[in-house]
Amino acid sequence: MALRTHLASFPKDIFKTESAQNSKGIQTLLDSEREAQKIVQKDRSKRVKDARQEAQREIEDYRKQKEEEFKKFEKEHSSGNQRAEEDARQDADAQMQVIKGCGDKSGDKVVQDLLRVVTDVRPEVPDRVKAPP
Repeated sequence: MALRTHLASFPKDIFKTESAQNSKGIQTLLDSEREAQKIVQKDRSKRVKDARQEAQREIEDYRKQKEEEFKKFEKEHSSGNQRAEEDARQDADAQMQVIKGCGDKSGDKVVQDLLRVVTDVRPEVPDRVKAPP
């Protein structure tokens, strides 16, 4: 009971003032907490955005590297095909020269033989056909 009498001796406005101050202090703390959450959220968003940009840069660098490797590979292997094509072309040209040389050398004789066979007709009975008795 002594406490009640002791509290009764204080003016009642003191408790209201302390309560209002406490309420104001709590409100200030809540406002500060909200502001801190906004700052943290902004920072998180910035870090996520930066991480995305960094990942995109890494992807682009990797893509460029692989494209360069592919071009190098393609260049190395396509030059082999070009070399093979050139070798084949040279072989074909050499063979054509041999064929033309043979044609120039014996072409007239072949034409004369063909004309002679076509114009000189000698009917012969094949061996398989039996002559009448």
